[in-house]
Amino acid sequence: PPAPARARTAPAAPPPRAVGPPRSGPAGPAPRADSGGSSAADCPEERGPPADAVLAPLREALDACRARVQKQVCDDIGRRLTVLGDAWAQGKLSAPVRKRMNLLVQELQQQHWDAADEIHRSLMVDHVNEVSQWLVGVKRLIAETRSLPAVETDGSAEAGPAQETP
Repeated sequence: PPAPARARTAPAAPPPRAVGPPRSGPAGPAPRADSGGSSAADCPEERGPPADAVLAPLREALDACRARVQKQVCDDIGRRLTVLGDAWAQGKLSAPVRKRMNLLVQELQQQHWDAADEIHRSLMVDHVNEVSQWLVGVKRLIAETRSLPAVETDGSAEAGPAQETP
């Protein structure tokens, strides 16, 4: 009698994987397809921000630096931003990289330099193979934008009081 009981419990072990309520997501092999990256681009919430939402502010920051930064440095940053844009357009950037770049740009626009640097570091540590060709340019852009005089990045806040003084 003990042998047939064991035989019944052994075959019963595999079926519980298939038994139960259906998953809310795609069935079967679909989750494996997500790792390829192509299906992530088809799903709006997986896509993340559009490329222009990240690249336009970076290019604006680069333009703001051109008057005070060497042409060679600006040209290098520009080339690296082009590499970033190409990788984004070709779907070569993972959702976490796209989302972090969006956050980095928001911090840059708000002049939260340390936060932008921290996001840069986390990208370099967590996604070095994906970002190594262009993230150096973003780092340099953060540094150059940070060193711009407050008058250029903050409007005319410093010019007003100076003009009122006799």
